[in-house]
Amino acid sequence: MESQKEARTLQKPVARPPGASRSQTPNDKERREGGAVPAAAALGAEADDDSADGLWELPVEPAERRPECTRCSRPQKVCLCPFLPAHPLHISTHLYIIQHPAEGNKVLRTVPLLAACLPQDKCKVKIGRRFSEERDPELSTVCRKSGTLILYPGAEAANLEEFILDSPVYPSTIIIIDGTWSQAKDIFYKNSLFRHPKQVQLKTSISSQYVIRMQPTNRCLSTLECAAVALSILEKNNYIQETLLRPLQALCSFQLQHGAQIRLSKEHLLKNGLYPKPMPKNKRKLRKMELLMNSVKI
Repeated sequence: MESQKEARTLQKPVARPPGASRSQTPNDKERREGGAVPAAAALGAEADDDSADGLWELPVEPAERRPECTRCSRPQKVCLCPFLPAHPLHISTHLYIIQHPAEGNKVLRTVPLLAACLPQDKCKVKIGRRFSEERDPELSTVCRKSGTLILYPGAEAANLEEFILDSPVYPSTIIIIDGTWSQAKDIFYKNSLFRHPKQVQLKTSISSQYVIRMQPTNRCLSTLECAAVALSILEKNNYIQETLLRPLQALCSFQLQHGAQIRLSKEHLLKNGLYPKPMPKNKRKLRKMELLMNSVKI
């Protein structure tokens, strides 16, 4: 009886440390078959474990960011300042950019280029998802002024060019939301402040020149392009649009020369059977895809 109890004790499995592999090794197999494991092999295994544990103790050096240009916010080696106006454009309209926090982390963003072309007192960038009178009294005051517009293509949005012809008060300020379409929608509908300004939209036939980033539809424009068109309409000066688009064109040209590819819109890919991903199973997302394929505004 004692010999049987002793045998069971010897056969009791040894507890594995957290994260240890459960895969069978040649040494495990030899142990089960009654073979002896050479001492050198055992020492080698222990040495491998010690060296692997030592890797976790090595200091991690943070990645160093490339020096950036103070004006265009691009890395100095690919600075776009030669394509910016020598002096900020003279405009009377105040522009407020409401930027989703995620946009600030993107490498190829257009708002820094836009801000570099305009006077600092005419272009202000507000970063965040939620805004209120308590959090931002300045923005709250701006939204309540009769001369403030918000560029958002909602159901109640008027055509900007037609609106300024009939408006008794000529617009002095325009607000543009910077983010993906889902982010912009979330910001617009979850901030009651943005319901005060008059909603306007752009009805233009131009296609986006921001060809290195995929757009939902063929009619979508980047934030810089929206600002360029809107300001040229409000200021009645087409030179503004040409000047603001110049650094964007240079950015896309440089990226294409260094390996980037032209990104067609999701609408174009779906209509021509070129969309690389499987259709979503979620009914709401699938419905959006169907609307894109049928050129229905979403």
